[in-house]
Order: sequence, then C-alpha cells, then structure tokens
Amino acid sequence: MVSIPEYSSGKSRNKVNFGENSFIYSIESLLPDQSASSSIFLASINDFSNWSRLSSLWPLLYGTSCCFIEFASLIGSRFDFDRYGLVPRSSPRQADLIVTAGTVTMKMAPSLVRLYEQMPEPKYVIAMGACTITGGMFSTDSYSTVRGVDKLIPVDIYLPGCPPRPEAIIDAVTKLRKKVARENNYRGDNDQTSSSRRKKYFGMNHQLRFVPSIHTGEYNQRIDDRNIKPLLDNFSVSIDSVNSKVQISE
Repeated sequence: MVSIPEYSSGKSRNKVNFGENSFIYSIESLLPDQSASSSIFLASINDFSNWSRLSSLWPLLYGTSCCFIEFASLIGSRFDFDRYGLVPRSSPRQADLIVTAGTVTMKMAPSLVRLYEQMPEPKYVIAMGACTITGGMFSTDSYSTVRGVDKLIPVDIYLPGCPPRPEAIIDAVTKLRKKVARENNYRGDNDQTSSSRRKKYFGMNHQLRFVPSIHTGEYNQRIDDRNIKPLLDNFSVSIDSVNSKVQISE
C-alpha cells in the first residue's frame, strides 16, 4: 500500500532503494530506508487483510452456563470490549469468532458443530471455562457431558477458569489478535493449512504458550478392571452383611 505525496515544485522524484532485509507479514509501517519519505509505507495484501480482520472480530455468543455471565460483563462500559472491534452477532454467517462459554452436552454437540460449519473462513474458536475445555466438574461421572469442546471443533485459544475473569477474556482476545496478525492467507492451494492443524494457544497465567493438539475424537468414558474391582468388592461385602443380618433376625 503506497501513498504518494503531491509534487508541486516540479522537481524530479528521488529513487528510493529499499533494503534487502525487509520484514514480512508485519502490521507496523515499514521504512527500509531512512531517506524514504514519511508518507510512504509498505504493506502486503496479507498484512492489510490480517490488520482488518484482527481489528473487527465479530464473535458469535454461545453461552450455555455461568461462564457466559462473565463474558456478558464485557459488553458494559466498565470493560468496553467495543474498543477491540468486537461486535456480537446472532448469526453464524456474520461471525468469524465463536466463544464457547459453559458446559457442552451430547445433545447440544450437533448444534454447535452446525453453527461452526456455517461460519465463513477464516474462523476462530475460544474455549472459555473449565467445563468447556475438559468437562469440568461433570467430567467424572456424567453420561451426557462432552469432555472438551475440542473433540467437536478445533480450538485456537484455551481460557481455563471457573469462571474466568473478564480481564482474562480480554487477554485471550489479545492473544487471538496476535495470532491473526501472523497468519498467511494467500498461499498456494497445495500449501493451505487446515483448521484442525492450526497451532493452539493456551491462556494460563496470561502467557502465550504453544501446546500440541488434543483433538483425538474419542471420549475417555471407559472403566477398566482396576477401577471397577474395588466397587464390586465393596458391593459384595455389603451384600454379605445384609444376608448375615437377615439370617440373625430369622
């Protein structure tokens, strides 16, 4: 993107020799040569696209539990998340970010996948809260809770907490903006990175970390023999005690 000033004096334009060491995919203005005019800055189409997308993330609000109450407080004037360009949308076709806040049940899983598929590319996901990431308190003995939303859709930002504070949500959005700024959306068809292979970001302690993908597609609901044996032993002992009491009473 080039801005050319007006030359009213009629002097010839000086040829600008740009240096070899130029930055790629940078959002900031680039001046490779100090002699270049301050009204000229360089940017690629990819830079401009990333800048426009990170400045206008439109989230699809998907709140199913108490974590959504913390996210709703961002709409107020105290936190004012409009300054980040976040405009809540009610239609997935108008959103490029979905915030899953709360417990996801097996019955609600098909609806969540359908909403994600209706969102246009590129699209991003923030998993908010312990119940969304791992199932939370329902992950041990619940028969209807999904043990992690990343088993259904790919997640870009993990935001643990029960529930996370609004400041942590703003930090997660900031990390997502940094991720969008580094993306390359204008590669060849054979070099496209699928959404399931994107790098994951972990929002613990407000630090940016790379973590491997945990999208396995399997649920950890199997009970092995070691876990079920103590239960059977306790059950048999209780049955024997009841039988002995019945015999004594007779």
